[in-house]
Amino acid sequence: MAAIANLTIDQGANFTSDVTVKDANANAFNLTGYTARAKMAKGYSSTRTRTDFTCTIAGDATTGVVSLSLSATQTGALDDGRYVYDLEIEQTGTGNVTRVIEGVINVRPNVTT
Repeated sequence: MAAIANLTIDQGANFTSDVTVKDANANAFNLTGYTARAKMAKGYSSTRTRTDFTCTIAGDATTGVVSLSLSATQTGALDDGRYVYDLEIEQTGTGNVTRVIEGVINVRPNVTT
C-alpha cells in the first residue's frame, strides 16, 4: 500500500520536493536498480492532460530519496485548485512496478505573472 504525502505547489514557481520511499519496516528503501515516475491530474479518472514530474533518484540510492520537480513553466500552466498524484518505482531488471507514494496536491494561484 502506498504512503500518503500531500503537497502544495505555487502556480508559476519552480517546485521541488524530496520524498523518501520506505519499506514495510519504515526503513529507507534501497532504490538501486529502480527508476521512478510520477504524474499529477485533476482527478483519478480525469481525461485532461496529466502533468509529468521530473523524478530523480538521489545519488546514493540506498537513502530511498526521490526528488520530484516541475519547472515554473509547468506550474504556470496549471489551474489553481486540487489535484491528485502518485509516484511509482519500476525495477529495471524485472519491469515490476510499485506505487509507493500518493496524495493530494493543492496548487495555489499566483498574482504576479
